[in-house]
Amino acid sequence: MPSGFSRDTRGQLCCDGVSLAELADAYGTPLYVYSRSIIEESFRRFDAAFESVPHLVCYATKANSALALLRLVAELGGGADVVSGGELRAALESGIPAERVVFSGVGKTEAEIGAGVEAGILALNAESEREIEKIDACARRLGTVARVALRVNPDIDARSHPYISTGLRQNKFGVDIGKARGLFAASRKLPGVRMTGVQAHIGSQIVEPGPLAQAASELASLARDLAAEGFPIETVDVGGGLGIGQWRLSPEDYAAAVLPRLSGLPANTKILVEPGRAIVGPAGTLLARVLYVKEERGRTFVVIDAGMNDLLRPALYQAPHPIESVGAKDSPMITADVVGPVCETADCFQRDARLPRPDEGDLVAIMDAGAYGAAMSSNYNFRSRPAEVLVESGGTRVIRRRETFEDLTRLERT
Repeated sequence: MPSGFSRDTRGQLCCDGVSLAELADAYGTPLYVYSRSIIEESFRRFDAAFESVPHLVCYATKANSALALLRLVAELGGGADVVSGGELRAALESGIPAERVVFSGVGKTEAEIGAGVEAGILALNAESEREIEKIDACARRLGTVARVALRVNPDIDARSHPYISTGLRQNKFGVDIGKARGLFAASRKLPGVRMTGVQAHIGSQIVEPGPLAQAASELASLARDLAAEGFPIETVDVGGGLGIGQWRLSPEDYAAAVLPRLSGLPANTKILVEPGRAIVGPAGTLLARVLYVKEERGRTFVVIDAGMNDLLRPALYQAPHPIESVGAKDSPMITADVVGPVCETADCFQRDARLPRPDEGDLVAIMDAGAYGAAMSSNYNFRSRPAEVLVESGGTRVIRRRETFEDLTRLERT
């Protein structure tokens, strides 16, 4: 269980000392609860792990783009890795300076490119030759020069779920690393761009250091060759993708794997890292209340009021999330499928889960839900998205209120 979540003397599950049961009573369920202390600790561990080199921790905004959490990243001195115009605006308006923002994504629109160029961000991570040409045209229209890093695809297997693998040749991301030198050379004819870096991100939920070390090695070799050809390589972005859970890879293990591979770079080259899940994932839990305990044909189903629309990962990736009873339970252990109310068979959080037999009205906590939980939630089945609460300094505050039916229908009533 993450450090910010523990049981009190009564056996009640708490977040930073605040009772989860009391939060559920106060704010209703389903409910996302985040621990500020875990977020701060995780961010600072990444920062410290790379302190031996010039670096910047660019939080992967897509993991959880709640404005309160982006403001916290800004307070901690972090940057942002954004993948849409909306994330770019959210990061900037949350106080993250433009010079700490990188913009990734294989399908940037011209409007999004324009927003990045106009803001003067640290780098637009270009993912094709055509994108570089569009950035050049946009920058020239605006009378400026855009900083561009090239995202390369090193064809390295991250050994994770195929849906979140991004560094293989069959994936849509980046350009073949073998084409990078030619694209840099061609950029010399484009007055609106300045090629200042290289980037690679090979996937997510990576739990082995080997693929990350290999990617860093190939990226550093490319950066050294480009610098020798006269290009001003200012940033080498090694991406993120560290896994969490039982087999998580720590920030310290990550740095130990990649830093030795980044030797020989030009002086003052800044190393960029893009952790998202590893910072906010363990900091969040989704609270849900048991609606029914149903037995059919030899199987037991614990039906809760959270569904796949609230937390999609188990249905989409078959991703395991530990499930804890919030209260102290002395009932016998059972094997059950923990499922939601959505009309899809995929709406299952855990099959054959072992847990104390719950009663109707009991609370469960789906752990490690701080990343790609609320960010991927939807209104499927016309369900309102949960409220989100941040626990900090022994108190709590709602950082996103629960949606109402009026919220869901507002755009249709016009």
